[in-house]
Amino acid sequence: DERGRDTVYRCLDGLDLPWVAPVGRLDQASEGLLLLGNDPEWAARVTEPARAIHKTYHVQIDRVPDETLLTALRAGTVDRGERLGAVDVQLLRHGQRNAWLAITLDEGRNRQIRRLLEAHGLRTLRLVRVAIGGLELGDLPKGAVRELDAADLARIG
Repeated sequence: DERGRDTVYRCLDGLDLPWVAPVGRLDQASEGLLLLGNDPEWAARVTEPARAIHKTYHVQIDRVPDETLLTALRAGTVDRGERLGAVDVQLLRHGQRNAWLAITLDEGRNRQIRRLLEAHGLRTLRLVRVAIGGLELGDLPKGAVRELDAADLARIG
C-alpha cells in the first residue's frame, strides 16, 4: 500500500492467477475469509448494500459477557452519529477472562464490530471472518487461496 505495508496480494505471490481484486475488505488487524475476483459486475453484486449478504465473524473479547451485555450488543448503538448493529450475537465459548462471540452482520461499515464492542466497553482481541453468505472458511489455512466452484458461488447469495 502507500505506506509499504503488506497487502492481501502477498498471499498470491508465485501463483499463476489472472488479475484479481479483493471483493469487500478486512481491516489490517482482522483475518479470515476474503473473496477475490476478476469480474467487477459480480463483485459489485456481492458487495451491494441492498443485498445485505450476511457475514459471520468469530471475535475474541477481553471479558466474559453476561446475557445483559449480549442483549445490548444485539440491540446495537450509535457511534459518532452512525447506527451500528448486528444481525445476531452469540456466545461461542469462554474461559475465565475472555470469550469468543459469533457476530453476524448484514452490512460492512468501517471497523463496525470493533466500534460496536468499544461502545460497550469491550476490547477486541482477535477478529476472524468465518463466512460470507453460506460460504464458510472451513479449514483453509491462513494465507492460503482456493478457487471457488459453482456451488461455492451459489452459497454466497
